[in-house]
Amino acid sequence: MFEAITRLFNKPETALASNDPKLSVAVLLVHLAAVDGQMKDEERSAIKGALIDHYDMDEASVDKLIKEAALRDAEAVDFFRFTQSITQLDMEDRIEIIRMMWMVVFADKKNHELEDNMVWRIAELIGVSSRDRTILRNQVSKAEKA
Repeated sequence: MFEAITRLFNKPETALASNDPKLSVAVLLVHLAAVDGQMKDEERSAIKGALIDHYDMDEASVDKLIKEAALRDAEAVDFFRFTQSITQLDMEDRIEIIRMMWMVVFADKKNHELEDNMVWRIAELIGVSSRDRTILRNQVSKAEKA
């Protein structure tokens, strides 16, 4: 037991800090894609594309970020530590994050109620209004159907 506690406190620092908004967004997108029970290829592609586009990252960097995000998501008990860093961003960035979330939701042409609920909760936590969230949902839904 003592060894387990020692390992817990002597964990090596990972490359990305927990409060890095990039990592926080990636964690939320990874969790969102799997919230309905399975992550589909279309959702993986949507996450990758959204991160590449929004953060102007290369594919290898995004793959590394997604891998780290999956690890952080597996360890997380709630969204607070991830949304906390996002609330420090400009409203324009926070709205774009909600847009990315809707892109992941509609990547498989379906909107599961758990996905919808998660986007609603994250929008509330990061201060994006219900109106903006709904407008983004409708925009992305229409674009994905076209």
